[in-house]
Amino acid sequence: MTKLSEAIGRIKPSATMAMSGRVTELKAEGIDVIGLSAGEPDFDTPDFVKEAAIKAIRDGETKYTPVDGTMALKKAVAGKFLRDNELIYTPKQISVNSGGKHSLFNALVATVELGDEVIIPAPYWVSYPDIVNFAGATPVVIEAGADQGYKITPEQLEAAITPRTKWLILNSPSNPTGAAYSAEELKALAEVILPHQQMMVMTDDMYEHIWYADFAFSTIAQVCPDLYDRTLTVSGCSKAYAMTGWRIGFAGGPEWLIGAMRKLQSQSTSNPCSISQAAAVAALNGPQEFLVDRNAAFQKRRDLVVSMINDTPGLHCPTPEGAFYVYPDASELIGKATPKGKIIATDEDLIGYFLDEAQVAAVHGAAFGLSPAFRISYATSEDILIEACTRIQRACAALS
Repeated sequence: MTKLSEAIGRIKPSATMAMSGRVTELKAEGIDVIGLSAGEPDFDTPDFVKEAAIKAIRDGETKYTPVDGTMALKKAVAGKFLRDNELIYTPKQISVNSGGKHSLFNALVATVELGDEVIIPAPYWVSYPDIVNFAGATPVVIEAGADQGYKITPEQLEAAITPRTKWLILNSPSNPTGAAYSAEELKALAEVILPHQQMMVMTDDMYEHIWYADFAFSTIAQVCPDLYDRTLTVSGCSKAYAMTGWRIGFAGGPEWLIGAMRKLQSQSTSNPCSISQAAAVAALNGPQEFLVDRNAAFQKRRDLVVSMINDTPGLHCPTPEGAFYVYPDASELIGKATPKGKIIATDEDLIGYFLDEAQVAAVHGAAFGLSPAFRISYATSEDILIEACTRIQRACAALS
């Protein structure tokens, strides 16, 4: 039998995708399970985006495109960065990829090697440390708990930087917590980064259009122009435009890095789907007003879930600034026993209990690097959220 590579042995399957797969299996068995594990908007892709894709098919736009995106899409991405982030990128500074994860993967694999370190604030998106491990570098995790709003401090960042630090990965608004850094908070982090010339910033802005109340989104190259040449600004169409299945992510950064990402992509996936690229052009260039209404719906759901979780015995849920997740702290439930006598020793035990006894699927905090907690996605209807939170309340009340 052929031996698997060391690189594949350094990673593990995505916990979020594993739970979503389990939900699909249970539903196929006829079990009334409520899935709150998928990071996917329940809204449909806007009709004008769909029509652009249909037109592209009818017009025969079904051939290979340039490896890292059509010129039309690169210009649309450049326009988006200028409009939304006050960042000027030329088409040569833009990479279009098969989803935001692909952008991150290409950049890390193209730049890190054995001995390099990548700083990752926790809670983190599940894929960050695994991509770093696959590339051969070392993840350096900074924990930021609920007591500090799930955001790292400049002091924590300074303490984590070494001469081997290659990247800081910054995700705001965050998956899994919804926490988001203000412009002033980003400036304070940038002041720490600036003197460390060997260090770059990879900012994952996939949820940049989903934020609430008085918060205003900023990205680090926008608030600190001195870091522009050392920043890869990553975003995509998946979340705001409800285009998860279309698989379009993109990044803006220095030409040398974009060129390296293109080189890697030329020997791996080649171009993203031509039809999806045409749809993304329409999404980025088309009307954006619908985002306001969708954010209002998300905020209403957020407030509902935060309220119900905070009314649940043993749970504490901070109010997130953006994205569509909450990340309740479950410290008070660890060590308690289920009605069947099983001890809840970890947050993985807790979400297993929720799934088995309440038929609610969430994702355990250990998968995101900070326990004991769990992630709930509220990208579903209010009726479903009320039922799910009611089931969680009953399950928690039954612990002793």
